[in-house]
Amino acid sequence: MPRDLTYVLDILIAAQRILTYMEGIDRQTFEQDQMRQDAIIRRIEIIGEATRRISPQFRSEHAGISWQEMAGMRSRLIHDYDEVSLNIIWDVIQHDIPALIEQIAPLIPPAESEEE
Repeated sequence: MPRDLTYVLDILIAAQRILTYMEGIDRQTFEQDQMRQDAIIRRIEIIGEATRRISPQFRSEHAGISWQEMAGMRSRLIHDYDEVSLNIIWDVIQHDIPALIEQIAPLIPPAESEEE
């Protein structure tokens, strides 16, 4: 698999894991579960880091995907770790992650995405 697609697969897997971690979880439970928060924040960091590694050419070919926003979220989580807003994380989980999966999944050849 080409390197860019490997990174896209990493993004897809991380996003899918976030949704798995949130199955059956309401906002109150999420806000009280530090371990779940940490796991999800880590997956968002992975999404951002994998995004940063994708070539400019691939990003340009798929300009409809919010590459810069994904990379920016990672930077905010890493550098502003003491100011992480659970409101923003909740919104990312509820809205951005499902939309990201819809955008990213078609980029992965079926045989590759079935392996995970």
